[in-house]
Amino acid sequence: MPRIVLAAAAAAALVAAPAFGATVHTTLRVATPAGPGAEVGTVTIKDTPQGAMITVDLHGVPPGQRGMHVHQNGSCAPSTGPDGKPVPAGAAGPHFDPARTGRHLGPAGPGHLGDLPRVEVAADGTARADLKAPRIKHVSALKGRAVILHAGGDTYSEPPPNGGGGDRFACGVLE
Repeated sequence: MPRIVLAAAAAAALVAAPAFGATVHTTLRVATPAGPGAEVGTVTIKDTPQGAMITVDLHGVPPGQRGMHVHQNGSCAPSTGPDGKPVPAGAAGPHFDPARTGRHLGPAGPGHLGDLPRVEVAADGTARADLKAPRIKHVSALKGRAVILHAGGDTYSEPPPNGGGGDRFACGVLE
């Protein structure tokens, strides 16, 4: 009888424990006016007890600091800007902001949940890093949304608009 009670208690503990196993992944492709272009690497985001762990493995990216965000929509298609010109990966929409804060305050701040850590690209165009986004507690909520790697860095403040990340350099939809 004690074995049955012990087994039942262990099973109950497993069911009640939070699941930190969710993982989403995408291949990033250069954002062009005609749609997704050449592949430039991958992004994997997984749940951990401390929030999301983001693993980037990039190549063929201009050196320097790059802003990176999860965007609202799951599309890397171009859209049409107010001037009538194509916006590469414009269909990804704005930053993912389920709380509707309207604020760009970085991965630890109380703004857009889609604000991810900056990516530092080496002189040879590569970046391999594990980054943390402590406010993202349920990676599964990111599935089907786009990740954008911006052409510029990110100040996590406004102005400049969206932290100064600038144009959308690469895009991928999280699966």
